[in-house]
Amino acid sequence: MAHFKPRVFSGVQPTGNLHLGNYLGAITKFVALQETHECIYCVVDLHAITVPQNPKELRASIREVTAAFLAAGIDAKKHIVFNQSQVAEHAELAWVLNCVARLGWLNRMTQFKEKAGKDRENVSVGLYDYPVLMAADILVYRATHVPVGEDQKQHLELARDIAQKFNLDYGEEIDALGHGEAFFPLPEPLIQGPATRVMSLRDGTKKMSKSDTSDNSRINLSDDAEAIAQKIRKAKTDPEPLPSEIEGLAQRPEADNLVGIFAALDNRTKADVLRTFGGGNFSTFKSALIDLTVARLAPIGAAMTELKRDQAYIDGVLAEGAARARAIAQETMKSVKDIVGFVR
Repeated sequence: MAHFKPRVFSGVQPTGNLHLGNYLGAITKFVALQETHECIYCVVDLHAITVPQNPKELRASIREVTAAFLAAGIDAKKHIVFNQSQVAEHAELAWVLNCVARLGWLNRMTQFKEKAGKDRENVSVGLYDYPVLMAADILVYRATHVPVGEDQKQHLELARDIAQKFNLDYGEEIDALGHGEAFFPLPEPLIQGPATRVMSLRDGTKKMSKSDTSDNSRINLSDDAEAIAQKIRKAKTDPEPLPSEIEGLAQRPEADNLVGIFAALDNRTKADVLRTFGGGNFSTFKSALIDLTVARLAPIGAAMTELKRDQAYIDGVLAEGAARARAIAQETMKSVKDIVGFVR
């Protein structure tokens, strides 16, 4: 991949109620990667409409995710922040890639099976085809690295398969047009950090989710200090004291989750957290976790509230980001059209 410029792409769906899981699983990584890579961060609103959305709420959610990016420390001047629907090349490349991808590949996607459930015939074609659009999101910028959670890793593998098949199918044309042997890179996943999967505060076996009916199951980025403290105090635990070693967290999902959250927020390992709190009771540990979570999240929540008041500023950030993203995407699409054999 030596001839590809290192570039990070990732996106977050604008479906409201961003929470601690989104922050630790994605946004903190986005912020850190700015120091080492050229980054493109997208609010993926085309993906959001694969399931029914209220248009008014969708607009608010697009702006809320943008506010969260900025409040958490993403620099929209040095890097690119935009919403997907403003750059038509995402959808345009997705169609070309639909003609490269194979039905059998999509049939293997486990996330579609989970999301569609028993009612497969009634879900949108978009939900089924979602991974091809995700491949287009990445490849339209010829991104080399994608920070993803474990649940998206299969989709990234599909993006690599599609890129590889395009390169093979059009190899002669790619070479003839001066792009060498490969036009698209095979993007690499970036999965790191102690808490890529943050679980529910009410059930340590389920992922923290905005769709959970109980608001006490998650810490929202918009929660104030009092709400954060209350939710952590109410978080489910077990009667045993905290173990002193990491092996002691096995079969204790709630304890494991809270220790993982502490470790991620404090940039420590779970083993290190247990060296500090092992043998103690949950009330002492929860008290320290409240202080740490409030210190990390409350300033972000306050900055988000402030930013959301200035809708024109957020819309300006998105428009400027879209213009910069479009400039890259248009160059890719010009080459793709030449490679495929379109007249332009």
